[in-house]
Amino acid sequence: MDVDEHGNKRVFQRLGASNDSGKQHKVCYHWRAGRCNKFPCPYLHRELPGPPPQQHQPFISNGSSSKRPNQGVHDDRSFSGARRSPNFNPTWGRVHGAGAGNRAQGSGGGNRVFRKIEKLCNYWLQGNCSYGEKCKFLHSWSVGDCFSSLTQLEGHQKVVSGIALPSGSDKLYTGSKDETVRIWDCQSGQCTGVVNLGGEVGCMISEGPWLFVGIPNVVKAWHTQNNTELSLSGPTGQVYALVVGNDLLFAGVQDGAILAWKFNAVSNCFEPAASLKGHTQSVITLVVGANRLYSGSMDRSIRVWNLENLQCLQTLTEHTSVVMSLLCWDQFLLSCSLDGTVKVWVATESGNLEVTYTHNEEQGVLYLCGMHDSEAKPVLLCSCNDNTVRVYDLPSFSERGKIFSREGIRAIQIGPGGLFFTGDGSGQVRVWNWSTEAAAPA
Repeated sequence: MDVDEHGNKRVFQRLGASNDSGKQHKVCYHWRAGRCNKFPCPYLHRELPGPPPQQHQPFISNGSSSKRPNQGVHDDRSFSGARRSPNFNPTWGRVHGAGAGNRAQGSGGGNRVFRKIEKLCNYWLQGNCSYGEKCKFLHSWSVGDCFSSLTQLEGHQKVVSGIALPSGSDKLYTGSKDETVRIWDCQSGQCTGVVNLGGEVGCMISEGPWLFVGIPNVVKAWHTQNNTELSLSGPTGQVYALVVGNDLLFAGVQDGAILAWKFNAVSNCFEPAASLKGHTQSVITLVVGANRLYSGSMDRSIRVWNLENLQCLQTLTEHTSVVMSLLCWDQFLLSCSLDGTVKVWVATESGNLEVTYTHNEEQGVLYLCGMHDSEAKPVLLCSCNDNTVRVYDLPSFSERGKIFSREGIRAIQIGPGGLFFTGDGSGQVRVWNWSTEAAAPA
């Protein structure tokens, strides 16, 4: 299978936000009126005041993943309405259409970096660009004033296909198609161990203290606190997706099946519970929300399963290429595909899902991740096939910035205190932090 048709998608987990700058910003008058056309705009495109100040937990100096808020395994795996008005009723794409009108091309005010051509300088990547600040290409891994790169973790030799932060642990785990899982110390940023698995890592998630890793024909399970190691047999081919819901572990497999296991505390093992059939090609992505399991496949469809009886309730066929990633947000389901679209689904009175909005990208879309920014506003990280991640305000889909990488980003994980992690096709893992500082006009 071509690497562009791989996926290891996990659900969004709610995260407490922080705001430690104490600086008062102005809200853009034109944005409030729905007609601001500046990017970047020197004023805020979000309302004030934000949440009470909290202290960041830097990855290098003070990162302890055991203190991550709202990372338990019993939530509903959606944005679940945290930090929003009880009357919240989003109108998707209401600002600048689908966000294309305010992509940074550098004609307006704002940070000088937006006037550069949005392409990484190859000489800068090699460390020998002689133009310096005068170079017309980017000498930065991102554009936008809402987040910044803290550090990069080097070691993997191939695609990073999973990033996990087990609760109760001060370690970051990364899995790769180089057949290894690397363990990183959250305080020093140093690699403290490498586990050779003998097979490409197709996906990786953590649930509580458990770490689950999908490789060909098996799911590996580690209890990171007592060092229990288990092998869950049953898959035929690569395991591309893992998710936990209703006390079951689900795995999306290359042969199109979705396998389920249930943990038996008496025997201290995972016992086979079910096999969900319906997809005709590999299951690439799984997500749980609203007592439903959603699965996306190479067969271009999304299937909706009842978590109680594991019956298929609906098959969605609006995408025209591989469904790469799924995300639950409030009462909505977001899906993305190599067809270059992000679709927003909402349940009708009959209970069936229908598309309420379609956002178009110029490239295939690889991965979706939802989180809250430093002011507790919802944003969408949208990884595309041109080695970029677009950062969008929700529900407007107005673009706030971009992240660049050597190769396409296949894994994004939310961390504590405004941190998030990205892993790309070259094996590089990068640590990012949301910032409350606005860019000064040039």
